Amino acid sequence: MKLTDAFSYAFGAIRLRKLRAALTTLGVVIGIAAIVALLSLGQGFQNAITVQLQRGFAVDTLIVTPRSEMGMGTIEPGFYLLVNDTEQIINNVPEVKAVVAIIQRAGYIKAGNISEMVTIIGVNFTEYMKIYSTFSAEIGEIPLNPSNDTVILGARVADPWENDTLICEVNDSVELLWTVRENHIPVNVSYTFHVAAILEKIGGFGFGGPSDRSVYIPISTAVDLFGEKCDQIIVQLKDGKEETINGASEKIRDLFGGQVSVISSTAILNTVETVFSTVEMFLAGIAGISLLVAGIGIMNIMIVSVMERTREIGILKALGAKNRTIMLIFISEAILIGLIGSTLGIGFGILMARIFSRFGFTGFGGRPGMEATGTTAMTIVPVLTLTTLIGALAFGILVSVLFGLYPAWRAAKLKPVQALRYE
Repeated sequence: MKLTDAFSYAFGAIRLRKLRAALTTLGVVIGIAAIVALLSLGQGFQNAITVQLQRGFAVDTLIVTPRSEMGMGTIEPGFYLLVNDTEQIINNVPEVKAVVAIIQRAGYIKAGNISEMVTIIGVNFTEYMKIYSTFSAEIGEIPLNPSNDTVILGARVADPWENDTLICEVNDSVELLWTVRENHIPVNVSYTFHVAAILEKIGGFGFGGPSDRSVYIPISTAVDLFGEKCDQIIVQLKDGKEETINGASEKIRDLFGGQVSVISSTAILNTVETVFSTVEMFLAGIAGISLLVAGIGIMNIMIVSVMERTREIGILKALGAKNRTIMLIFISEAILIGLIGSTLGIGFGILMARIFSRFGFTGFGGRPGMEATGTTAMTIVPVLTLTTLIGALAFGILVSVLFGLYPAWRAAKLKPVQALRYE
C-alpha cells in the first residue's frame, strides 16, 4: 500500500468516528495551546523586561556598593562609601572613563496641594549626563553649575497621571520632605527647591540610571543635607568589553580591600535573560505534561479502535495486507490526529496569549506601590518564533506517534483467521 493510500484510509477511519476523533484530538489541542501560549508570553515578557532594564542601564558601567555583611569573607563593621571615593577610583583604575557618586533617600515632593512619594537622588549633573544619555531635559535645561536649591524632576513626578497635566512648571518652587531621627524620634525635614528642568520620559527600572519617579538635586546639596556617605558609585568604563569589565572590577575591589561589591550592568542583563530562559523551559515542561496525558488518551482510544476493527483488520490481511501495512494505517491515524491537534493548538495558543497579554498583563510594572522603584507600565507582546512554531508542531505529532505505536503494533500482530472469527 502506498503512503498516500494509507493516509487516505486513515483519514476515512477518522471521519467515520468523528466524535471520538474530536475528543482525542482535543487533548492534543489543549496541550499544544498551553505550550505555545506560555512560551510566547514568556518570550514576550522576557523581551519587555530586557528593554526596561536596558533603558535604566548602560552596558559599559559598573555599580559599586558596600558589601553586605551577609556576604562571604571578613567585612569591616560599619564600612561605607564616601562621595570623595570617586577620586580614588578615577586616579587608580586606568580603565575608568567617568565616575559619579549617588546619595539616595526616600521622601516626598509637595507641589501646591499635591504630595507624591519620590526617590531623592543627589548627583553631579555634569558627570551623570556623560554616563547616561537618558538624563536629558524635555522641559527647561539641566544646569552645569546648579545652585544649591536646584531640583530636576523625573517625567512621572511632574506628570503623575501621564495625561500632560503637570503638577508644577519650570522655575516653580517645590518642597522636598524626608524623615530623620533625632534622639531616636522620627522627625520630618523639608527643604524648598526651584525646578530647573523636567526630564524626558525614560521608562525602565532605573537601576543606577535615571528614573521617571526620582528627583535630582546637586551632590553638594545632598552632602549638606544627608552627609558624605553615598549609597553607590557609578563607574563608566572606556569600553564594554568583557576583559575591561573584569579588570576594572577586580581593581576596584582591591582598592577598597574587598569591602565593596562591583556589579556589571552586562552581567545583570545576562543573568536576567538566563533566568527567564530557564523559567520558559520550566513552564513549557509543565504544559508538556498535559500533552503526555493527551498521548495516553490517544493510546487508549486507538486500542479500543483496534478491538472494534478486528474483523476489518482480518479482512485486510485476508486480501493480502502485510503487517507493516496495517501498522502504517494506524500510525497514519496517529499522525493525522497529532497534525490536526497541533495545528489547532497553535492557533488557540496564539489566541490565548493575545487575550492574556491584552487583559491580564497590560500595565504590569505600573501597579500601585511600585512608584518608588521608577517602574512604568509596560505591555507584554507575545512573541511566537519559528522555532516555537515548528517545535510545537513536531512535538504534538511525535507524542501522538509514540503513543500510537503500541496499538498499531497490536493491530499488525493480529492473526487473520482469529480476526475474521472475532465478533
